[in-house]
Amino acid sequence: MKTEIIMMALTAAFTFTAMTDAQGQTTETSSTKTNQKNSKPQKKIYKTWTSWAAHLDPEFFSTVEATRIGDNLLLYQQTTGGWPKNIDMAKKLSDSEKKKVEAQKTNVKESTIDNRATSTEIIYLSKLYNATGNSRYKDAVMKGMQYLFDAQYDNGGWPQFYPRNKGYYTHITYNDDAMINVMKIMRDASLGKAPFAFFPDSVKQKAKTALDKGIDCILKTQYVQNGKLTVWCAQHDEKTLKPANARAFELASLSGQESDDIVLFLMSLSKPSQAIVNSIEAAVEWFRNTEIDGYKKEYFKNADGKKDWRLVKCADGEESKPLWARFYTLDGNRPFFCDRDGVMKFDVSEIGHERRNGYSWYNSEALKVFKKYDQWSRKYGKNKTEDNR
Repeated sequence: MKTEIIMMALTAAFTFTAMTDAQGQTTETSSTKTNQKNSKPQKKIYKTWTSWAAHLDPEFFSTVEATRIGDNLLLYQQTTGGWPKNIDMAKKLSDSEKKKVEAQKTNVKESTIDNRATSTEIIYLSKLYNATGNSRYKDAVMKGMQYLFDAQYDNGGWPQFYPRNKGYYTHITYNDDAMINVMKIMRDASLGKAPFAFFPDSVKQKAKTALDKGIDCILKTQYVQNGKLTVWCAQHDEKTLKPANARAFELASLSGQESDDIVLFLMSLSKPSQAIVNSIEAAVEWFRNTEIDGYKKEYFKNADGKKDWRLVKCADGEESKPLWARFYTLDGNRPFFCDRDGVMKFDVSEIGHERRNGYSWYNSEALKVFKKYDQWSRKYGKNKTEDNR
């Protein structure tokens, strides 16, 4: 799933870098074209906004189109300083649409870090400020950063939504990399890395404090199973720090989906403490122990003529990527699956067609962890060489 999103992002980025002609006139983007007569609407076009926005070439931010989108972002920013999710921020808005967006600014319960919201807008507007010097964009970025500072719990975690005060939205959320996306901003902002070099020292220091608290939260939420550190749940209770349920089909578990990016983030930190080193080593060991080999996804049409899939054994000698399940039981690392009834199943074929095909149950993303670990371990981990001692 993540690989498909990246490919889509790169394609979109290429499209957007060529959107202006020599006179500076803008042409319509793939998203705005969905409003044209006789044009087939694209499914969930809002998802492409967060995919391509982070991959745009620096030259793009000097275009008229970049400014137009930036002004959209100012319009969508809520009074909290955060942004709502699942919106195509690049869409051209009519006057009546702009009024509706303006009226929603005070609907603060929609401010979120879920689905890459708020983090995407902060990065985009930072790049736009660097290209234009327009203080409106800088002010919006500072408001966005303050939103992230305000949303962080004292224990270092971030909720999926803020300032909502009930439901699973208040849990510390690693799901879909929500908290890790924020942590990456705090890491780069604290170092003054692009595109955040213009941040005042006071904001850089706040980012460093938030980063340190967030790392402490990550270490404290790593699940201990039979006395051994393992990985993380997609969400943790904001008070007890224990794994927590979210939606009905998202039970408390060990996550083979979200934990990979947590480990990659920890490996990106320079001069890691021994606690961080121990955390990474334990998580990598867990990934090795839970690897599913010799299986692949097989697609077929079911009795109703709908596209479906099942997990099947590979033929003798057939090559396949190792797989990891999205959810593992807390006590025995057993892959499990859930439908909207919240009943745990141990075979993906036992849940309904809608959830089986509407959710990512298997992935191979831990291969990225192994690749990065080989390099990291020689510098900081158990495979540390003499040159790095």
